[in-house]
Amino acid sequence: MNVKLFATLRDGRGKEAEILWFEGIDGFKVLEELDLKQDDVKIFLVNGFHSTPDKKLNPEDQISLFPAVGGG
Repeated sequence: MNVKLFATLRDGRGKEAEILWFEGIDGFKVLEELDLKQDDVKIFLVNGFHSTPDKKLNPEDQISLFPAVGGG
């Protein structure tokens, strides 16, 4: 399963990561596999749509993770 990472979430991980899919995997397991805390991820997208880490995932799902975005 492909996971795209943005901004500071790329630090030490790169722009994309491949996670091995298994029956029952959810977003929490994806975060764990990438050594990310739930608080680190402010936007969790599945196939381009806002979601939450408790969503059960399919092998073809595209995950995108974004940290909090600051501005001035």
